Amino acid sequence: MVSSEQRRKQLAREKYERYLQRKEAARRRARVRNTAIAIGVVLVLAAGGAYAATGGLNGDEKKDEAADKPSEAPTSKAPDPCDEPAKGKPSDKQWKKEPAMTVDKSADYTMKLETSCGDIPVEMDADKAPHTVNSFNFLAGEKYFDHSPCHRMTALPQPKPLYVLQCGSPKGSPAGGPGYELDDENLKGAEYPAGTVAMANSGPDTGGSQFFLVYKDSALPPNYTPFGKVTDSGMKVLEKIAGAGVAAPQGDGPPNATVVIDKATVRKS
Repeated sequence: MVSSEQRRKQLAREKYERYLQRKEAARRRARVRNTAIAIGVVLVLAAGGAYAATGGLNGDEKKDEAADKPSEAPTSKAPDPCDEPAKGKPSDKQWKKEPAMTVDKSADYTMKLETSCGDIPVEMDADKAPHTVNSFNFLAGEKYFDHSPCHRMTALPQPKPLYVLQCGSPKGSPAGGPGYELDDENLKGAEYPAGTVAMANSGPDTGGSQFFLVYKDSALPPNYTPFGKVTDSGMKVLEKIAGAGVAAPQGDGPPNATVVIDKATVRKS
């Protein structure tokens, strides 16, 4: 038989054990909550860094000039100069490795971006950036760029001028990419005057599918593979897009113009 005193002590012990269990459970919940908060902060900072640098310029872009805040970043708000995008869905294709080389380094290649704002032809440099041009030739053939928006425009006059339109992410964000990465090319002495087309990235040798079109002379370090140049007719379209301004007071965000690549093709001439 268990005496009343023993029973009382047993109940008290069980009550204390339940208290300890609740306390430990509360500690675990707090640890999980704090960990989640910490991870969230890291992800927010990482996303912000990736966006400022990527597309960084990736987005496909670590910290670079795109992350510098200007002392003055005027933006304009003009009517959308673009038409309705063609009907269709962005690609969700992915590949595990860079496509095999098929381009002729001695030949001329032209990429034509048929956008909702007009056609933007790009003369590509297969000699100096063969792997990059080869990748675009492959991706365009796979219709990877079709129906993808140009998700970012930058208009930062100070402290270092940066004027670019960033495209190439079917997701419409700095996170989009084909699943493989490209080594940097053609960086020695690289400059980014108006008309330059270059790869966005998130660090050395991390190019994917995202690229940027320079619509006004920009000051960037030679970290982004330049692989083409927009033709005169394409510059008029690019300037029309830029004229509609940026949908962000800081001068770095989505373009006001509804820029969507309806179709991208690469042709050898």
